[in-house]
Amino acid sequence: MGPFRGGRSSVTVEYEPVSVKDLLVEMKDTSELLIDLSYSAVLLNSGELANEVLRLEEKMDVLRMRARMSLLMAARNPDDAEALAPVLGIVSGAEKISDATGDIAKVVLEEVGLPEAIRTALPEAVETLVRTTVVDGSEYAGRTLGAINLESETGVRVIAIRRGDDWILNPDPSTELRIDDMVLLRGPDAGTAEVYETLRHEPYAPPTVDDPEIQNLTIGREEQFLERAVDSIVLMKNLSELAVDLSYGAILFDNAELAEEVHNLEVEVDALRSRFEAWTLQAAADAPDPIALRGLLHLGFSTEEISDAALEISEGILRKINVHPVVELAVQESDEIIVRVTVEPDSGLDGTSLVEGVPQEDVSINVLAVRRPDEGWVLVPDADTRLRANDVLIAKGTRTSAETFRELASN
Repeated sequence: MGPFRGGRSSVTVEYEPVSVKDLLVEMKDTSELLIDLSYSAVLLNSGELANEVLRLEEKMDVLRMRARMSLLMAARNPDDAEALAPVLGIVSGAEKISDATGDIAKVVLEEVGLPEAIRTALPEAVETLVRTTVVDGSEYAGRTLGAINLESETGVRVIAIRRGDDWILNPDPSTELRIDDMVLLRGPDAGTAEVYETLRHEPYAPPTVDDPEIQNLTIGREEQFLERAVDSIVLMKNLSELAVDLSYGAILFDNAELAEEVHNLEVEVDALRSRFEAWTLQAAADAPDPIALRGLLHLGFSTEEISDAALEISEGILRKINVHPVVELAVQESDEIIVRVTVEPDSGLDGTSLVEGVPQEDVSINVLAVRRPDEGWVLVPDADTRLRANDVLIAKGTRTSAETFRELASN
């Protein structure tokens, strides 16, 4: 597959009556998928995944224009303008995420080059996506996801499908897999390999990383600086993703404290970027080929842009502007939903440990933050955080896992 020539979409976009809520749902799901896809493309050095990022970026351009048209049509007086201003911030934030992830994808497509150290560190921070195609003769072709019962049988989730130029971002049990569908899978290695083979009728071979041009870069004194730079960018990526999730949580629950945490995270990412740039430049001073570090700087800049976007999404809450109901509905109806629960005494979560944000219970959900009466907000994952009665949890997961999580929190 040759490189996909990305850039601004040349598709003509005309106004048509469309639900702003549906547009916001699609923009939120698209921006979160873009983050996953772009870092997976870097981790696997996968041009195929990077091309999908640029395709989705073009889709986001169309969604952005339609959202702005609809919002302009909806504003009839100053009160409408005030109520809709935060919605424009969400649209703008999603667009910034799209642009940043497109730049991350171009690190792969334009072969800018990255130190091997970054691909060694990223597996700890990236839940890898696998891209495949449904071939003629696959036993899954023509069947719905509900009939296949894929997630229960294999632990693998279909997170998106591209059918020609159209995307299905939140496939549900009624979604049918068709021949030539491009499918994005997420799950354990063994399960994804099995599903890949069933869909494509060939064994899954993970992409190999071969970058001899920079393999000798981390020798000697520069190795220490480069290691610190890589650790910084991984932390920047984790904090930026957390900021995006918390910004939507702040909107959903109209919570100024969460919005303030988004601001704090953005400040921390800014500080990390300054240190990251200093360590990268120190590594370049002793490197045989400093130009090979260009991709690392590119990645750092784009990662910081994601945290800036999160701040823009939550800006309306920080400025004490009432959340428009359409925004709350959009966050509630997106692919992965954000929930807030209180841990009741003697419930299934009381006394449970969190390991990297996931409770040690049979539920696939990520706890983003914990608010304690005596401590305020605690952002997770922290090493072995133990939940207590009366903790208020902000978590993110599928609808099924969210319902199980609510039940566990209840006595």
